[in-house]
Amino acid sequence: MPERNDTERLAACEARYQQLARDLSSIGVVASGSLALRSHRCGKPHCACGADPPRPHGPYWHWTAKVQGKTVNRRLSADEADLYQQWIANDRQLRHLVDELHRVAQQIIELTLATTRATTKV
Repeated sequence: MPERNDTERLAACEARYQQLARDLSSIGVVASGSLALRSHRCGKPHCACGADPPRPHGPYWHWTAKVQGKTVNRRLSADEADLYQQWIANDRQLRHLVDELHRVAQQIIELTLATTRATTKV
């Protein structure tokens, strides 16, 4: 017969797993990649960006990510950058929740197997 402690731990892990699954459903749009403020030099002669000291153009928001195996860069407006910041934060939260789901699932597996072994022993 399984120990009561294992049964209680299994129930707690299953409840945690269900809560994590519910949390997954509340995550909004996800986007991978990163955001950075960058300044540029255009290279045109007599432009202030090439002066001494240089006064580069920008700063501009840039989003960078791997898309189908290739690095993609996109210049964004401030409003677009705000959206991407939220989407990237959602992606990080998603990855964290999935990692936690894996960890809790492994605990459930181990406790279930221990419970099964305990009930099949004669």
